[in-house]
Amino acid sequence: MDFTSPMTFTSPEFIVFVAAAFLLYYIAPRRVRWLVLLLVSYIFYMVGGWRSIFYVLFTTGITYTAGLIIGRLADAQYKRAKLLKKLTVAGAVILGFGVLFMLRYWNFVVEIFTNSDRFTLNLLIPLGLSFFTFQSVGYVIDVYRGKYPPERNPAKYALFVSFFPQIVQGPIGRFHQLAPQLTAGDALNLTNVKYGIQLAMWGYFKKLVIADRAAVAVNHVFAQHGVYGGSVMAFAVILYSIQLYCDFSGGIDMARGIAKMFGIDLAENFRRPIFATSLADFWRRWHITLGAWMKDYLFFALALSKPIIKLGKFTRRRFTGTLGKVIPTSICTFVVYFAIGIWHGANFRFVAFGLWNGAIITASLLMAGTFTKIRTRLGISDDNRFWWLFSILRTSFIVFLGRYITRSPRFTYALSNLMRTFLDFQPQALIDGTLLNLGVSAFDFGVMAVAALAMLVLEYQQEKGVKIRQSLEKRGFFVQWLAIIIPLAAILFLGIFGREAPLFIYQQF
Repeated sequence: MDFTSPMTFTSPEFIVFVAAAFLLYYIAPRRVRWLVLLLVSYIFYMVGGWRSIFYVLFTTGITYTAGLIIGRLADAQYKRAKLLKKLTVAGAVILGFGVLFMLRYWNFVVEIFTNSDRFTLNLLIPLGLSFFTFQSVGYVIDVYRGKYPPERNPAKYALFVSFFPQIVQGPIGRFHQLAPQLTAGDALNLTNVKYGIQLAMWGYFKKLVIADRAAVAVNHVFAQHGVYGGSVMAFAVILYSIQLYCDFSGGIDMARGIAKMFGIDLAENFRRPIFATSLADFWRRWHITLGAWMKDYLFFALALSKPIIKLGKFTRRRFTGTLGKVIPTSICTFVVYFAIGIWHGANFRFVAFGLWNGAIITASLLMAGTFTKIRTRLGISDDNRFWWLFSILRTSFIVFLGRYITRSPRFTYALSNLMRTFLDFQPQALIDGTLLNLGVSAFDFGVMAVAALAMLVLEYQQEKGVKIRQSLEKRGFFVQWLAIIIPLAAILFLGIFGREAPLFIYQQF
C-alpha cells in the first residue's frame, strides 16, 4: 500500500501556498471567505494525488447524509424512528471505519489468517485518513446523541472535514467547536496573525532544527539491526523519543499557527507530556484529541453497554472493596489503549504497543488503592517534590520502553533491541567515537542538545503556570517580534534543508 504525498508543511511550495491562501481569504468578502477555505483545502489535498480526494468526498458524503437523516428523526418518538436512527449511525460508523479497515488493516488481517499475500490489496492510502475519518464519525455520533443539530449546508460540512492545516495529521476537531469558526469570516486581526506566526515558527524550529536532525542518527541505527550494542541502541531510542515529540508536536504547532492566522483556534493536542507523572497522565497530555475521542466514543460506549453493566454488578457482588468496582473500568480502559495501539498501524508491534500501555494502566488502576496506602505509611504527600520528580522519571522510563516497540521495524526486533540494551550495554561506545559515525556530527549533537534544553526550559516554565504569550504581550513590540525572528534565524541557519527532508511521522496515520 502506498501513501499519497502532498506538499509538506516544510516545503517552500507550502509557504507560498499559505501566503496566497491568506491574501485570497482576506481579500474576499467576509460572507464567502469560508468558500475560499474550502477551495484551498481541496487544492492542497489534491496536490498529493487527485485520486485521494475521492476518499475524503466519500467520507464527507456518508457522514453528512447520516447526520441529516438522524436530524430529521430527532423528534420522532415511535419505535421505527428510533430503530432507523440507530441503523443510520451504525451504518455511518461501519462505512466510515470500513474504508479505514480496507485501506489500512485488510492486508494485515489477511496475512494473519491465510499466512500468505494471495488476497492482499495494493491500494492508495490517502494521508490523514484516520484523522478525517475519526473527525467525521465523531460528528455523526454527536448528532445522534443530540449534542447539536446537523449541518444542512454540504459545502460547510465539507470544509469541517477537509480544513487543510489539520487534515494531514490533526488535531482531531469537534464540530461544535471548529465549524462555527470556519464559517465566521472574521476581520483581519493582526494579533492573531502575530501569534499564529510565533506558534508556527516554534513548530518549524522543533521539526527542522531538532526532529529532522535526530532522524538521521535514529534511522542509521535502526536500519542496521544487530550492529550496535545496547548503549548506542538506548541512545538512539532517547533520540527517537525527542524526534517523535518534536516532529508531531511541531507539526501540530504549525497547523494551529496557520489556522490562527485565519482567526481559527484548533484544539490543543499536547500539554507538556515530558512532565507526566503516570502513564495515564502521559496519554492525557500526548495527542490529547485522540485520547478524548477514544474516551467519549469508545470508553463510554463500552462502560455503558449492557454486558459491562452486568459484569459490574457481578464483580461488586463477588469482590469486596474497590476491586469489584474497578474491574469493569479496567477492562474498558484496556480495550481503549489496545485500540490506540492499533490506530498507530497494522503491525504486531503496534498491537504489542497497545497491550503494553493497556496492561500498565490497567494494573495501575487495580493497584491504586495499595499504592495510596504505601505512600500514606511512608508519609509521602502529593506535593512532595522528590516524589514528583521520581514519578516523572518512572513515567519517562515506561514511555522509553514503549518507544522500542514503535520504532523497531518488527516486534521481534524490538525484543532483541531491548535485550541488547539491558544485557549487552557496552558503555564504552558512548565515549569512543561511535556516536560520531551515525551520520550526525558533533556540531549537530550540540545543536540538538542546546535546542532541546531550550525547549525543556520553556515547557518547564509553562508547567509552572507561566503564560508565555501573555508575558510577551507585556514586553512590547520589539520583544514580541524577537520571538519570531530568533526561531526564524535558527531555522534558516540550523534547519535541515540540504538533505531530503523526512515527512512528518504521523502523516502515515
